[in-house]
Amino acid sequence: MANFIYVRQKGPYGNGTPVLSAASLVENEPFIYVWGDDLVKSRVPFAKQMVKDYQRHGNLMIGVQKVPRDVVDRYGIVKLRNGTMEIEDIVEKPSVKKAPSQLADFGRMILNQDIVDILKETPLGKSNELWIVDAIRTYVRGGGTFLAKEIEDGEWLTTGDPLNYLKAILKYALDRKDIGEELEDFIKKTFVC
Repeated sequence: MANFIYVRQKGPYGNGTPVLSAASLVENEPFIYVWGDDLVKSRVPFAKQMVKDYQRHGNLMIGVQKVPRDVVDRYGIVKLRNGTMEIEDIVEKPSVKKAPSQLADFGRMILNQDIVDILKETPLGKSNELWIVDAIRTYVRGGGTFLAKEIEDGEWLTTGDPLNYLKAILKYALDRKDIGEELEDFIKKTFVC
């Protein structure tokens, strides 16, 4: 069984601060960092896919999925080294014109003490927040290997805005054996002419 602990976050806004707030709980071990508003719908849980890859090669990694170019400014965007899944660069919420790719990172990462230590020294970035991508960028620029991991047999569903939240609910609901068929009939009768 799991042992659940909660920690009050202290520090600046940004997705790097929770890592620092909980760092003492992981005691220099690799850990999975998950954002609550990002779901992954896949046959094999994505965290399990990541752990399997980590056990095989031992490299830190972050989940990525291709997004439309017009929304890259909402996400951390990665640039891969030619022909590999190794991250060459990562930028938090770049403009559409400056985005290095359309591969958005999402809330699944395997991190370790190296990233924690870098975060402790990372200055506030975009919008005066502490960003995990700034620590990853420093790690990569310092010679560390950080991989991008695409979902096998599934997809990332963000729930950070009302429309995508509703889409995620519908995708999960339609797959349920107890309500999926009735929901599909309702959608067809109500919304399809």
